[in-house]
Parts: sequence; C-alpha cells; structure tokens
Amino acid sequence: MLQQYPHDNRVLVATDCIIFGFDGEDLKVLLIKRNFEPEKGKWSLMGGFLNENEDLEVGAKRILHELTGLENVYMEQLQAFGEVKRDPVERTVSVSFYALINIHDHDTELARANNAYWVSLDKKPSLIFDHDRMVTMALQRLRYKAALHPIGFELLPEKFTIPQLQRLYEAIYSNTFDRRNFSRKILSTKLLLDTGEKNEQGVTKKAILYRLDQERYQRQFNAFLNFISDF
Repeated sequence: MLQQYPHDNRVLVATDCIIFGFDGEDLKVLLIKRNFEPEKGKWSLMGGFLNENEDLEVGAKRILHELTGLENVYMEQLQAFGEVKRDPVERTVSVSFYALINIHDHDTELARANNAYWVSLDKKPSLIFDHDRMVTMALQRLRYKAALHPIGFELLPEKFTIPQLQRLYEAIYSNTFDRRNFSRKILSTKLLLDTGEKNEQGVTKKAILYRLDQERYQRQFNAFLNFISDF
C-alpha cells in the first residue's frame, strides 16, 4: 500500500486564464474588477484554485466556462508562476493558460455577473500580483504561434472578410500589412471558402464574406510553418 509523501508545508495550486478576444478593431483581454480581498477593487485575470481531483487543463477549462459560458475553445498552457511571495495571503503556484475566443459568442450576462470586462490591450490597467507578466508572455506566445500557424481564425466570427482578417493580424502585431500581399498570401493557403455573400455593414461594405474550411484547418494546422511570417 502506497503511503503519502512526507511534507510539512502546504502549497496551493491555482490556474489563471488570459482570455483574448477581437472586436473587429482591437485585440482585447477579459479582466475582472475584484470585489473581494486581497486587492479588492483592483484588476486581475480570471483564476481559481485547482480542485483536488482535477487535472490542470480541466481546471482551466472550468474557469473559462464559468466566466464565458464557452466550451471547446482554443486554449494552451503558458507557464507556471511560482515565486514564493507572488500571493500575499498564502504560498500559491499558478499555472497560466491563454485562450482565444470569438468575442461575440461568449455569455455577456455571465461575464458581467463575474464583474468581468473586455479591455483593449493598449488600455490595460495595472493588474495584481504577477498578472501583467502573464499577459505580456501570453501576447508574446500568441504572436509567435500566429506567425507559424493559422490560430488567428479562432478569434473571428463564422463569416468574415479578408480586410477584417487583416485588421485582426494588424491588431495582434501592432503593425500594418500591405493589403495586396496579405490577400494573396491568405488566399494561397486555401483555407477560405467563399460563402457567396457580401458584407453589408462596416467599413468593408460589399467585400466578400468567407468562412474557414474547418476540415482543411484541422488537417493541415501543423503543416503551416510560416503562416504570415513572409509579410
């Protein structure tokens, strides 16, 4: 019969979620205005303690679902943060995850019930503990992965125009891309399916609406090794 490991100290394990969304213009992050201690009244990421019989990824998905009502979204483990005094209350190790969601799909009432708000990255307030560092690292990881693989589509609605897609990548990289080069590059991936519809709203009126070829996207995801790095 296995015995417990000998130990004298308790260390809590938490998960924190960096949830990115795109509203058509800006890349945003979902933040909590805390109504509890510690750091009541300040801004933080959404997080929580891992349950005793819960895997890390399961815990992160639970937290995301509690905040947005969404399931089966793109989520990736970022890094563990274990500085001894990162939490002033008790020794806590946090394993962070970042997620990409369609901002229009999440449950807005559920988010408000959790005192959560979408904030543009360039207007992000200072966050508690080491959460600013988590957001910075998550954005770096997103930029790296989005250059190699077509994960940006996870942030878009079902139907979108190429100018909307370009604006998304410009928001991710805080940069501008040549319109013709971007369109040529994107169409060459053969990931877009013409819906036969035109955009009737916004600044891209009459632009063709596309949707993602989900089968090709899933099958060839890892085959793209320079998705936008040629720009």
